[in-house]
Amino acid sequence: MMNTAPDILFLSHGGGPLPLLGDPDHQGMVESLKGIANVISKPSAILVISAHWEASEPTITSGTAPELIYDYAGFPPEAYRIQYPCTGDPGLAQQVGRALENAGIPAQQDAQRGFDHGLFVPLKIMYPQADIPCVQLSLVNNLSANTHLAIGRALKSLERQNLLVIGSGFSFHNMREFFSPITQESQAKNMAFEEWLITTCSSQEIDEVERSRRLAHWDSAPHARFCHPREEHLLPLHVCYGLAGRPSDEQLSVTILNKTSGMFYWSRKSA
Repeated sequence: MMNTAPDILFLSHGGGPLPLLGDPDHQGMVESLKGIANVISKPSAILVISAHWEASEPTITSGTAPELIYDYAGFPPEAYRIQYPCTGDPGLAQQVGRALENAGIPAQQDAQRGFDHGLFVPLKIMYPQADIPCVQLSLVNNLSANTHLAIGRALKSLERQNLLVIGSGFSFHNMREFFSPITQESQAKNMAFEEWLITTCSSQEIDEVERSRRLAHWDSAPHARFCHPREEHLLPLHVCYGLAGRPSDEQLSVTILNKTSGMFYWSRKSA
């Protein structure tokens, strides 16, 4: 029987275009993403849930050749000349929409929206040839953990061989702290939340009811609101776990902008 389970990856995508501009604080992230791309079988298509797109209902890019959205400011001119000319995949977009609708989750198609940096920054590192069709799925602007777990569960019905689903966010996302002096207290808070997240997503000793409960109530984790004053960069992880429904196969920790950040991978071979 054909295995249509996807590879699933939650990644911490770094600060704007900095990973593509040679920033030394992103070197570990860049090397990790290159390494992951070498391990994963080359996808036939990629579905990206980006922290940088919110809508009132889950919305899917359905254009054939979406342009890039340079949704950042204050960077040098080359940051606005980055190219990633991958195609869209209207057929996959329709499949995603049907999967959501069949699960009772109203969804929209958007043939005009481009790809934001939550997609093109990590994919330019992982698949620089830009020869894999891509589709982007929005978050829902209620920022409900349960809503995003449900979106992930709905995507289980997708049947696309060699699909890669990426949750593009950041396991630590406190903008003020990125640019504040490093202190023992801030490092301890960062690590306490990361350790909770690693246990939650990776431990074989937690059953799926408890794992779902922990993610649904993520804001009760140690220093959760210090690490995520607003949760949009964490919620792509909820979609990934909702889709996977099991502990991650691999976990990576990298230092980005002087903060420990995590990535989680679920292999389709283990599904």
